[in-house]
Amino acid sequence: MNDMTSIKAPDLPRRERKPDWIRVKAPTSAGFAATRALMRSKSLTTVCEEAACPNIGECWSKKHATVMILGDTCTRACAFCNVKTGMPRAVDPMEPQNVADAAVQMGLEHIVITSVDRDDLPDGGAGQFVKVIEAVRRASPVTTIEILTPDFRNKHERAVEAIVAARPDVYNHNLETVPRLYPTIRPGARYYASLRLLEAVKKLDPSIFTKSGVMLGLGEERLEVHQVMDDMRSAGIDFLTMGQYLQPTPRHAKVRDFVTPAAFDAYAAIARAKGFLLVASSPLTRSSYHAGDDFAKMRAAREAQLARA
Repeated sequence: MNDMTSIKAPDLPRRERKPDWIRVKAPTSAGFAATRALMRSKSLTTVCEEAACPNIGECWSKKHATVMILGDTCTRACAFCNVKTGMPRAVDPMEPQNVADAAVQMGLEHIVITSVDRDDLPDGGAGQFVKVIEAVRRASPVTTIEILTPDFRNKHERAVEAIVAARPDVYNHNLETVPRLYPTIRPGARYYASLRLLEAVKKLDPSIFTKSGVMLGLGEERLEVHQVMDDMRSAGIDFLTMGQYLQPTPRHAKVRDFVTPAAFDAYAAIARAKGFLLVASSPLTRSSYHAGDDFAKMRAAREAQLARA
């Protein structure tokens, strides 16, 4: 007779439990529902949903959302990103006006516009960014505009020239991680190409604020993070964001470390000493988290800097 007690169940992959400082409540507010309804009515996609952002409940309850243009399907497959990969649909010609209408209906003082990677398009999607910026400017001249673009692989010079000419208030492009981890975490991109893109924005129009962010917890070393800060400052980047990487699904890159709030504070102190106009560094910090408030702080910091000069 077989002894069933000796048979062990197969080991299943176990996802590491999140520490208390990284947990957030599920979104339930009326403001959250209203923002979602508006996005659906305008056929708009948000990175808040597609990237499974942990701050969606807080931001949407305050009618803050980051619009993701050029569809919901990316031509790349980064190991950290939850946006679906495949062959994207045709560019929606109504998208710029729909974004502008949403900005007006939400009464936005500051809007953040990002996109999927569109390596299939001759300009990488830069023309659609320009059209969205122009549409928002016409519909709501008082709204400040922040864009978070892809790297426009092999075509960034013309893409950046076109977008800078449309004069967004903030140009964001995330480096995401340290150079050593690019082959596994961001295989379709090149670290120094991203740096050159941000440097080009500053050379074309120094008045535009530049911004970039990194995720921590992917296995980076402390000194590697310090070097990324130095590289950013050499490229003239004004604003650094640092947040904890969270694994969206079991098929994505694993979290190697949950970085403590105290460690984030220490990184922020070093970054400020290196000369960034503004630094946002905490486990829940994301590129667009508190973007409007941060833009006001960054503008005030520049004015104070100019006054001291």
